[in-house]
Amino acid sequence: MVNKTRGFITILTGLYSFQDCIHFLAAIRKFHQEPIIILIDRVPQILYPLLTAFKNVILKPAPSNENPVLASRLAKISLYSLSEFDQTIFLDSDICLLTNINDVFENLDKFDFLLTEDVQPAITKATNLLRGNQQENLPKVLQILQSVGLPLQENSVQYNSGLIAFRKNEIVQNFFTEFQKYFEIIQNHQDQLLLRDQGAFAAAIETVRPKIKVLPPTYNYLSKWKDCYQIEKDIKVLHCTYAYRPQYAKNITSSVYTKVFDKFAQFVIPNQVTNPWRGK
Repeated sequence: MVNKTRGFITILTGLYSFQDCIHFLAAIRKFHQEPIIILIDRVPQILYPLLTAFKNVILKPAPSNENPVLASRLAKISLYSLSEFDQTIFLDSDICLLTNINDVFENLDKFDFLLTEDVQPAITKATNLLRGNQQENLPKVLQILQSVGLPLQENSVQYNSGLIAFRKNEIVQNFFTEFQKYFEIIQNHQDQLLLRDQGAFAAAIETVRPKIKVLPPTYNYLSKWKDCYQIEKDIKVLHCTYAYRPQYAKNITSSVYTKVFDKFAQFVIPNQVTNPWRGK
């Protein structure tokens, strides 16, 4: 039996997520020793040693763009080509593991993707993908998405792409090719669509139809939307910026190193909450 290589990958484009990324690395290393690739752009190289202070961290250039949010979207589209592993777990850098997620790696023996649904999974209600007034857009979400060329249907699902576990094979490679094609459509229709990747991701799912396992929200729990969940089991993956992270999660990553870094960050590192590119 051939041993499969496993690893994590995240994206750091600009300084706004830097503090999150430090705590992301600390949380991963508390539970996992697999290599971690960081796709990085618009971060001064003088700060790189703060990231590589954690063991087995690999820094790779992300697709560069003046807009760090667009750079992060382009990096997400490039996950397949930039991953070095047979089995990859991508996590947004504002995620904190609360336990190990070895079971996600293990399920990649049987599935092409492991994903979590968005808090509003119905694509017909995905007003978060459109520019303009959400109430006015609600009746015409699907019509707008289809009109620009996204092959979505009434039963299409919006996944939260903060967690994407995938394996290397021809189907998944084809998926990422389609993902790129549909994201280019979103870029070309910025008058109607926000610069988000979920619509393109859902369109690629519809086109390629990979073998998917949908994980419960405990694997991608967005604390901002906690009132939308009915959680019966322990949260495994907490998704929130460091500024809004509950104390029990901050305790996970607490160390002499992170405490010293957080003091430094107060004066030097901006956080995601103040990122002016988020509304572009």
